[in-house]
Amino acid sequence: MSLERQLLFLFSALGALNGIFLSVYFLFFTKTKKHSNYFLSALLLVVSIRVIKSVFFYFNPNLSQLFIQVGLSACALVGPLLYLYVKNIYKEKIDYSWMWHIIPVSLIVISLSVIYPYWEFRKIWTIYIIDSIYLLWFIYVIVSGFTLRNTFKKIFNKNEKFSKIDFWVISVFVGVTLILIGYRVGSFTSYIVGAVSSSFVFYLILLFLFLKRSNPNVFIEEKVKYADKKIADKDVNELQDRLDNLIREQELFKNSNLKLKDVSRELHLTSHYVSQFLNDNLGKSFSSYINEYRIDYAKKMLSTNSTFTIEAIGYESGFNSKSTFFTTFKKYTGVTPSKYRELES
Repeated sequence: MSLERQLLFLFSALGALNGIFLSVYFLFFTKTKKHSNYFLSALLLVVSIRVIKSVFFYFNPNLSQLFIQVGLSACALVGPLLYLYVKNIYKEKIDYSWMWHIIPVSLIVISLSVIYPYWEFRKIWTIYIIDSIYLLWFIYVIVSGFTLRNTFKKIFNKNEKFSKIDFWVISVFVGVTLILIGYRVGSFTSYIVGAVSSSFVFYLILLFLFLKRSNPNVFIEEKVKYADKKIADKDVNELQDRLDNLIREQELFKNSNLKLKDVSRELHLTSHYVSQFLNDNLGKSFSSYINEYRIDYAKKMLSTNSTFTIEAIGYESGFNSKSTFFTTFKKYTGVTPSKYRELES
């Protein structure tokens, strides 16, 4: 085997092995066990099986026909798993309709493999079955792209934040689409598939390692907020009363180190639930909500208590520095604390 073919084999095989490595990682080693991780793990596994088949068949045409059949059959699940991944990445709870996408396809492929084994009916596989599998993959790519339409729109909309998880899921979608194109387009399909697939999985690893290094809670383990999970109207007023009473009566806002988890613990609720309420129903972040209490308290002290310095009032109200107090106060009132005291005196 020439050096060029040896390098091609090494590059392609490493791509497939890295795909398996990532599949195992998402299945067993992510800290947050999200269902979408399992779909991603399965997706990377079937893609890797297909790539391994291509690599070994390219360099060894006498490869076992059973191995070839398994590799080709794996393609049938690539499309459904891609769709299920992009559909569930923004959800906290799994949508059990996934079974309608996986079980029928699996049963059909298994049945065809038993009735028409590749080594006896190679012509049927080549003319009909393989083309049908790639058509199914293509259809699911289209459906997945439609599912991600709002995410794609963020790329061109300056008013919407394009998050890391958005970037990640689109990268997966584009990578799987490129692999499909690599299989179906070009005169040297096997050569292209090895290169494209390897580049795809290497890209996933590099992207993962880079973002993981900069943010421990990066895309895979990041809990996506609030999608498809609204708080019932009957619970909104009750929660608002409980939250307002807690902050006001216990004056929790005076704690400059107050965290969302501290308030959630007092309410016996999850941080996610409270954060969802603040964002969806009040249109505020936790810091904005607490700062409103701090500013109201500071305004009262500036109006009624002339013995405290302005800096002392800022600390008493829950701000951890003079500059933060001045900046926040002016943001909410339009004037500085000293000007406000002058106007109220």
